[in-house]
Amino acid sequence: MNILMVRSKIKEENVADAQAATERVFQAIEQAQPTGVRYAAGWLSDGVTLVALLEVENSENPRSDNPLLALPAYAELRDDLMQWYAEPSAVEHMTAIGSYRLF
Repeated sequence: MNILMVRSKIKEENVADAQAATERVFQAIEQAQPTGVRYAAGWLSDGVTLVALLEVENSENPRSDNPLLALPAYAELRDDLMQWYAEPSAVEHMTAIGSYRLF
């Protein structure tokens, strides 16, 4: 399993905006029901670092094979995040060793 992990530190004044935009993404995902996609997002304990995990089934490169890119809410979030970053985001590929009901 190849998983894309993105950590984004958000300016404090934009945390509520990022929260709302992320919730809209999950609503869009629920409506679209894309197959073969697992996506999760959450805040770290500092309250300003947003972490997202993406797995695209049978993909060696979830970043380029990401079907969520076709969702307007996801594209909007990505565009808005560029303005909300307190620092550049960290994008890493993770190979899962195992998963219990997460991936």
